[in-house]
Amino acid sequence: MSKEIKKWTTLSSRYIIQRPWLTARVDEVQLPDGRVNPEHYVLEYPDWVNVIAITQEGDFVMIRQYRHAMDVVLLELCAGVAEQGETPEQAARRELREETGYGGGKWQEIMTIGQNPSICDNITHCFLAEGVEKLGDQQLDDSEDIEVLLMTRQQVYDVLNGNHMLQALMAAPLWRYFAQHPSPQKQGK
Repeated sequence: MSKEIKKWTTLSSRYIIQRPWLTARVDEVQLPDGRVNPEHYVLEYPDWVNVIAITQEGDFVMIRQYRHAMDVVLLELCAGVAEQGETPEQAARRELREETGYGGGKWQEIMTIGQNPSICDNITHCFLAEGVEKLGDQQLDDSEDIEVLLMTRQQVYDVLNGNHMLQALMAAPLWRYFAQHPSPQKQGK
């Protein structure tokens, strides 16, 4: 038998900051048992997208870029924000083209995930794009400095398995990909 979990009631809400890349509010909430939490913080973001892009030759299109909050250069999937009026797939196609110069191929959404649903209100739409090809040069934003890497399936798997991908919103869809698309060598065994 499962316990019924009830929603909280928002008693009041006010914004602390509203900027293009940071919107935060504080809610006063009442829990189902009547207790009141006067300060529950929520970060509001637009939905995000990321792309597992695989070329016609079977290479994974990966990127490296600096991440200031952690002061590190990370290996990542192509990713970004879904702009107002874009579908998640349109946003993913645009981000792949802008960040890497790659596009085309066969696309499917493979999962949606939340970064931290206790304090963040957005989701990430994760796509698989197979058979992509180089269509042109990168079209980077002013603050972007991105290196594009083509990596073999084994190299990407080794990065994941070696715990070298810090971005959880990118590791999760990659793990799903590897679980759902076993290595050809492992299928025959």
